Amino acid sequence: MTVPEERERWTPAPPHSLPEPRQPMDDRSAWFTYTAAGDQIIWSATLSTMIGRDPEEKGKTRQILSRHVHRDDHARALGAITEAWTGKRTVHTTVRLMRADGGWFDADCSLEPMAGEDGAVCGIRGTVRDVSVRERARRESVRLTRRGETVQASLVEPDPATGLLTRARFADEIDRALRVAGGALLVVRIQAGEDTAVVRPDRNADLLHLSARLVEESVRPEHLIGRVGPNEIAVLFANVNWRTAREQARALVAALGAMAGTWSGLVRFERDAEAGSHGLLIDAEQAWRQSREAGRPMTLVAHPVPVRDRQGSYRSRVADALGTEGFTLYSQPILELQTNRVTRHELLLRVLDETDGPQSPIQLLDTAERLDAVFDIDLWVVERAMRLAAEQPGLCLQVNLSGRSVGDPRLTAEVEKLLERYEVDPAQLTFEITETALIGNLSEARRFADRVRDLGCGLALDDFGSGYASFRYLRLFPIDLVKIDGEYVVDLVGNPQDQVLVRALVQVCQAYGIHTVAEFVQDEATLRMLRELGVDYVQGYLIGRPEPVVPGRLRKS
Repeated sequence: MTVPEERERWTPAPPHSLPEPRQPMDDRSAWFTYTAAGDQIIWSATLSTMIGRDPEEKGKTRQILSRHVHRDDHARALGAITEAWTGKRTVHTTVRLMRADGGWFDADCSLEPMAGEDGAVCGIRGTVRDVSVRERARRESVRLTRRGETVQASLVEPDPATGLLTRARFADEIDRALRVAGGALLVVRIQAGEDTAVVRPDRNADLLHLSARLVEESVRPEHLIGRVGPNEIAVLFANVNWRTAREQARALVAALGAMAGTWSGLVRFERDAEAGSHGLLIDAEQAWRQSREAGRPMTLVAHPVPVRDRQGSYRSRVADALGTEGFTLYSQPILELQTNRVTRHELLLRVLDETDGPQSPIQLLDTAERLDAVFDIDLWVVERAMRLAAEQPGLCLQVNLSGRSVGDPRLTAEVEKLLERYEVDPAQLTFEITETALIGNLSEARRFADRVRDLGCGLALDDFGSGYASFRYLRLFPIDLVKIDGEYVVDLVGNPQDQVLVRALVQVCQAYGIHTVAEFVQDEATLRMLRELGVDYVQGYLIGRPEPVVPGRLRKS
């Protein structure tokens, strides 16, 4: 089949047309014989037909036959021949044999040593049998087993604090209900005590957990429950008439009101309503805020809210938050692995909740993007990043931008104005495009990317591997830095599949001339493995937790 010095790469002859599928044939007479004396080899006409060669072909050599062994199976074939030759016994192996048309098939090969007159091995006699059907079934079984081990068992990831559906999964269930029938959506704001200034976060967390259990005990099994905000629990009354929904919602809110301060909004929806899940959630959240302002337990929304009114009210809410310091910034250090020094910080937006203090902005930003109200938030973050950079020359900051803002033509001009106003070295700033958000205007986003690069700022792609168009973005934008999504890092040491994926991402980025950052690094073992994989920077609790930004005090090393 092959010898140690023969490792020629198989190059199929270009066919004039697509080859016809080869049907299994009677291959009992597929054989070859190799004799060391004279380096002679012969094989049967049936074997020639199996590998797509002319049965009448002259000048057969072992080099010709060895080129029909799949290059990844050369070592296996050579090992089997060596074992048969030196062990003086028949050896069986399975390899892939290439056909002249570029296709291949699986073959069981039986290799029998031939003895000379002196008893020494003088050659090899081999028989070949096509076992493609068997091997295809085996590979499919292995593939399915591997997919079963690597695919997430369920998309329904419960909220860790309450065990309820997360906002994203709850929104999916609303959309499903909208396609079937009408109903109502209840959102309840739960708050411990009247004096919010003295409420402890742990007390509020306990109350939220108890409230979730009370809601589960109070509603019917077919009514779904989700946590849709820091202190907000929602109930989906699907396929329920408006009167019944009002009665059940009032009873539930009264039960919750006996143990905590509550405000709620109940929104009616019809089948195939235009608002969709996110629109209904926004309307219900706006309704509970009206309840709080009016000092009543519930506000009813019996008719759909016009899109323009919904957008206007949400923009007003964002403007109020910006005007009343409803947002704040945290920072998290990023370690450069080559120098083992903190060389940059990521700025993280937090929403100041009146009960629990700083909260993740994910819910707010998601809604703001959908209602085209996110630009002002991003601009607020950019301006404060400029101030920090001006106060600490040499400090490198990474600033998150939503996909919609990157595609907004106003952003480029605003960044230029702020750089000039604060006299900041552009090299101190790297703008992160959040890859989990779809960019609205690719042409404008490319214009922004090119301009900030021309000014001297850096460009990063956040959450790489978890969003809409990761690899495409690497070609579309002049990316300097890619942040590998923490989902593939948090269990890296114990998950071989994540190791393969991270290694591949790093290699792709290296080929494109892009630095890499691994997020969610929490232990030394993960850090060591990321070093071995060639990652440039790391970020996570092992390096430092997010902390409130104090001007002039971000550490540089």
